Amino acid sequence: MITVWGGQTSRSIRVVWVLEEMGLPYRVRQVDMLAPEQDPEFLAINPADYIPAIQDGDVAMVESIAIMEYLMGRYGPTPLAPAPADPTFPAYQQFLHLGEAGLATLMMPVVVSRFIAPEAERDNWGATWCLKAFQKRLKLVSQRLAHSPYLAGEAFTAADISVTYALNLGQRTCGLTLGEVEQAYLA
Repeated sequence: MITVWGGQTSRSIRVVWVLEEMGLPYRVRQVDMLAPEQDPEFLAINPADYIPAIQDGDVAMVESIAIMEYLMGRYGPTPLAPAPADPTFPAYQQFLHLGEAGLATLMMPVVVSRFIAPEAERDNWGATWCLKAFQKRLKLVSQRLAHSPYLAGEAFTAADISVTYALNLGQRTCGLTLGEVEQAYLA
């Protein structure tokens, strides 16, 4: 059975969502990232001490997008991942990775600044820049959704799981207001 290390509102949601869509058995081990000490079992899987992480037999992995790709490759094929020859594959790849590298990663300085930093340091230049950059990159999502119901085209894929997490993170944790197109997409 696959073990997912993570939290209820963390990037591990992406991994669990893929597991659910594929009907694969798994269990979740909660990780409190603010705990003074971590579970030694978790640190054995990911000594860098961040989530998500998985253990699948002898395979241990971190990074939500890499884990998603591993699961779909190892246990697929799945409609969540178009084949490389499929005309939707380039858009799928772009938005699968944009969800983390281009969107969600920008939210980390905002989350850390707003919730962990000392009060006097919460409204800082770096967090403000990240919010503006997120809004610019969100235009890629908006533009794509203006022409298709999903990010890779007519079918729901892992790219939608990736970007949905980022949009929810921005809206829920960072106070971003999404436009009508993005809100309809999330619904």
